[in-house]
Parts: sequence; structure tokens; C-alpha cells
Amino acid sequence: QVQLVESGGGLVQAGGSLRLSCAASGSILSIVDMGWYRQAPGKQRELVASMTSGHSTNYADSVQGRFTISRHNAENAVYLQMNKLKPEDTAVYYCNARLYTAVGAWGDYWGRGTQVTVSS
Repeated sequence: QVQLVESGGGLVQAGGSLRLSCAASGSILSIVDMGWYRQAPGKQRELVASMTSGHSTNYADSVQGRFTISRHNAENAVYLQMNKLKPEDTAVYYCNARLYTAVGAWGDYWGRGTQVTVSS
């Protein structure tokens, strides 16, 4: 019943910006962590940024200083502001939430992904 919906991906020029959004809906009791992962062709999926319910953040070294994660707990939403984009940021970006459902089950839930393409 839980669903994560992403938006904001697209094609941008190097040095440009994008803002990704993700909202979780369904039978959610509480969300512990929300974050963003990405996977480029031929590469492993990697954590980009995450934020706990207490607003503690974690960033990949490759995006530190360029990307900013934010979260609105009341809306079960998480955002990723991406600035100074580089071609190597090109990937499919996935929203993730670690949460408890309304019946007490725990699990990780994923969005379907949104493509971010940065041109040279």
C-alpha cells in the first residue's frame, strides 16, 4: 500500500540545477529515514543523501557542498536540491524511505526512479 512518487528529473546543462521531490503515501505509521540514491549505467547504486526523522544528514563525498537534502515530516516528503551539476551526476535517481507501516511492519520502500541527465 505504501507508494513513493518522485518528480523533478530532467535534462540540464553542466553547472545548472535541479530539484527532486519525493512524497510517500499509504498506510504509514512513521518514517525513520528518507533519502536519495542514484545508479548510472555500468555502476553500482550509491547513496547520494539521506536524512533521519531528527534531521541528521548524510551526503556522498561526490556531492558534498553541491547537493542539499531537506525533509518535511508532516508531508512525508523529501527533497534534493542539486546545484553545480556535473556530467558525472547523470544517473537514475531513486527515492528511498525506511518506515513502519500502520500495522507495524518495517521495511525499505523505493520510488520508480527519475532520470537526471547533465550535458557537457
